[in-house]
Amino acid sequence: MINGIHHVSLSTTDMDRLLHFYRDLLGLPQRLDMQIKPGNKPFETIVGMSDTRGRAAGLRAGNLWIEIFQYTHPDPRPVEKRPACDAGIRHLCFDVTDIEAEYRRLSAAGVEFVSAPQQLEGAGVCSVYARDPDGNIVELQEIFPGSKLGRDHVRKPE
Repeated sequence: MINGIHHVSLSTTDMDRLLHFYRDLLGLPQRLDMQIKPGNKPFETIVGMSDTRGRAAGLRAGNLWIEIFQYTHPDPRPVEKRPACDAGIRHLCFDVTDIEAEYRRLSAAGVEFVSAPQQLEGAGVCSVYARDPDGNIVELQEIFPGSKLGRDHVRKPE
């Protein structure tokens, strides 16, 4: 039985740069920071690589974890900026409140956006794509009351 999605994982060549984006700019709380040391056979078996070294971090994003890995061995290849139409996992989507304010705040911090936020007619959603420092696509979306996507996951202000 599938219970749901627990986490997504990103790999980077610059952990501090990616943590600045996801933790400091997006505000995701960091819950884990650890070293990857060689000789951890179960881990090396899972990832299909031997003699792995590096660093791992874990961030909490509501009901989802984001793992970030920076391998120092084997040597990682940098991410290529790929368009949304290419095959593979293409973006992470963050549900936000007040997308216009988030867009202005992140733009002022130097985050690269594809466009300004766009209202998706008939969907009850406003959305915009941005790029994280490695070039991964990050979507911000605001779901409005009455949308068919539902808002049962949206936290009420405290």
